[in-house]
Amino acid sequence: MAKMTVVLLADAETPEAMGRAANAFELVKEAKQEKNDVELILDGAATRWARELAKPDHKMRGLFDAVRDKVAGVCEFCAGAYGVEEAVRAAGLPLIGEFDGHPSLAKRIAQGRQVVTF
Repeated sequence: MAKMTVVLLADAETPEAMGRAANAFELVKEAKQEKNDVELILDGAATRWARELAKPDHKMRGLFDAVRDKVAGVCEFCAGAYGVEEAVRAAGLPLIGEFDGHPSLAKRIAQGRQVVTF
C-alpha cells in the first residue's frame, strides 16, 4: 500500500490551475479507490479552493466531494495570507499549521509518505 500526500498549490482562477486541481483530485480519488493511504493538502494559492468549492454549482464540486474525506487540511498561514480563513472554516475543512503555520511536509516524508504536488 502506497502512502501519499497530494499537495495542491494551484490557484482557482485560471483554466490551467483548474486542470491542475482536477488532476490532484483525480489522483486522490484513484489512490482512495485502490485503498492506498492518501491525504490531500490545500496550500499556497490553492487555499482559495475552499471558497470556490463551497459553491454548490461549481463544476469541480462533485469531484471534490468524492475526495473530501481525504482532505488532511488547508495551510493555516496561507489561508490567512489569501484572506480565506473564514471560508475554510465555513467549509468545515481543518487548518494545518504544524511548522511555522504551514503543513509539515518534512514530517510526512519522514513518515515514509511520497509527496506529490500540483
